[in-house]
Amino acid sequence: MRLATVEQGGRTKVVLVEPENDSYYPLEAALGEPVPDMLSVILRIDELRTSIERTRGTPIAGARLLAPIPRPPRNVICVGKNYHEHAQEFTRSGFDSSAKTPADAIPKAPIIFTKAPECVIGDGADIRYPCGASNCLDYEAELAVVIGRPGRSISKSAAYDHIFGYTIVNDVTARDLQERHKQWFLGKSLDTFCPMGPWLVTADEVDPEDLSVKCWVNGELRQNANTRDLIFDIPTLIETISAGMTLLPGDVIATGTPAGVGIGFKPPRFLRPGDQVTIEIEGLGRLSNSIA
Repeated sequence: MRLATVEQGGRTKVVLVEPENDSYYPLEAALGEPVPDMLSVILRIDELRTSIERTRGTPIAGARLLAPIPRPPRNVICVGKNYHEHAQEFTRSGFDSSAKTPADAIPKAPIIFTKAPECVIGDGADIRYPCGASNCLDYEAELAVVIGRPGRSISKSAAYDHIFGYTIVNDVTARDLQERHKQWFLGKSLDTFCPMGPWLVTADEVDPEDLSVKCWVNGELRQNANTRDLIFDIPTLIETISAGMTLLPGDVIATGTPAGVGIGFKPPRFLRPGDQVTIEIEGLGRLSNSIA
């Protein structure tokens, strides 16, 4: 199932999307009551699977597509340096406060940080250039995991049982703030710095261990990798994060970005107003945002 949050006629609702038909179907028809947010769908997905009826669809073009979870209930959990080639390019860039030489570029344990939930935006929304705060904006195409079942001390073998679905995240980063402050939170959490979407695909339709991940800037292919290349796979990430922290339904985990980001070029190729960033992950659609 492809699930989206849309705004139409002043109302926000969660819908079932069928991209091949360019249509959506409101889930409220299945439950007989409004379904205003994705968390309520995550908690009632079994009921919805047996109740939803595909009557005449509504054209997607007539609605404003928001992020699947427009404001996550908690910070977006992120993973740094989780592709081998990106870990090397980041260390070579001089912006990496976690490593200084190629010998220690590959982390020995997952690097975990977060982004403020308020920086989430949807497909087609503008990434606002933070004039006066940063002039080193970068893009990071990432597969994101959405938790469906709560859990603490989740084992690798049970990790996939706790996943509701998958979406795309652009982990937009102010590299100068990331370098200056050593910790990554501030450089990752400026307003509009977490495009997410276009929709949330349920776990039964996705093989997360073999997905192509691509990113274009102004039509130029910059990132082209596969989730097979992750240093720490999804079960390892979930086991690590949940070891002493309870994961809750609606939690979003961005699994890291591959090589090809702006700081990987000599000189760096940072984003500027007017640029467009488009990310495509196999089976999850396309997420496209412009710098304004």
